[in-house]
Amino acid sequence: MLEQPQVSRAPGTPADVADAYDRWSRQYDDDQNATRDLDAFVLRQVPLQLAGARVLEVGCGTGKNSAWLVSQVRELIALDFSPGMLDVARRRVRSSTARFVEHDITRPWPAESASVDVVVGNLVLEHVHELAPVFAEAARVLRPGGQLFFCELHPYRQLRGGQAHFVDARTDETVHVAAYRHTVSEYVTDALAAGLTLRALGEWLEPNAEPNAPPRLLSLLLER
Repeated sequence: MLEQPQVSRAPGTPADVADAYDRWSRQYDDDQNATRDLDAFVLRQVPLQLAGARVLEVGCGTGKNSAWLVSQVRELIALDFSPGMLDVARRRVRSSTARFVEHDITRPWPAESASVDVVVGNLVLEHVHELAPVFAEAARVLRPGGQLFFCELHPYRQLRGGQAHFVDARTDETVHVAAYRHTVSEYVTDALAAGLTLRALGEWLEPNAEPNAPPRLLSLLLER
């Protein structure tokens, strides 16, 4: 996601976030976005056990990663609470093995306990106020030995003012998507409290980044 010098101090409601992404959905895939592109690269480097897996993707957006995931797995359930983003994702991914569901991930997920092999989330947790319930739901739906992968805007970038935003092509308005700051320790502590085991933590920077730039993305690979 793109960055702006100041992070919003008064994040909005989930509905505000969904509305912003509805607007962004009309141009999201066409905008220049180093964070989005690096995130797609990172996901493909992670040793996820996808072959024959039932995968739950949270915050699928326009299906930027869904299209790749569905080519690797047995079944994909993709969640997002922006109808506009989901419309784009459904047009992009036309597969009988993929199901796109409008859902707020801060509420109980539409999956039975211990029914999923892998949970994947990308660039979504900055819009979630409390991380613990999300990690608890991931632990609930994962089978024993199942994997959880999150890739998020790095806290260092947030401290420098990084926040999801875009310039609306129709109105020329800069739209900031409500965001919350989370520390690395918060991610790890809440995941461990949910009964998950940390297998790998990554800090990622695009190859053409400026010298001394802080990591752009933080990734966590966890196991149930």
